[in-house]
Amino acid sequence: MPGQKQRWQTGLSRGLKKGQARGEDTLWKHLGNRQLAGVKFHREQSIGPYKVDFMSFEHHLVVEVDASVPDETAIKESETRRTAWLEKRGYRVLKFSNNEVLENTAGVLEQILQAVQS
Repeated sequence: MPGQKQRWQTGLSRGLKKGQARGEDTLWKHLGNRQLAGVKFHREQSIGPYKVDFMSFEHHLVVEVDASVPDETAIKESETRRTAWLEKRGYRVLKFSNNEVLENTAGVLEQILQAVQS
C-alpha cells in the first residue's frame, strides 16, 4: 500500500523535526516579543542562500540551535562554509546544541545577551 508507507515516513519526519525543535522552541520563548533586553529577534530568517534559526538585524547576530547528530564530516564542512559566509558579510554567529539550550537555558541567554551588548 503506497499511501501507508508515505504516512509512516511523514510521521517519522514530523517526529524528528519536533524533537529537534524543542531547543528552538524553548529559546524562542525567551527571545520572542523583545523579551531579551528589548532586542528584536526574527525566527527562521533567510540570509542569502541560508536559513538561520534566529536573527537580530540590529545587532547583526545569528543564533543557531543544532540538534545532536553523529560526527559527520560533510555536515561539519557545510556548517563551516555557512558560518564563514555569514561572518564574511558581518554577522556574528552563536551556535548552541539542542541539549545545551534545554539543560542550560539561562547560560545560553546570558551568552546571547553579552553578544548584543558588545
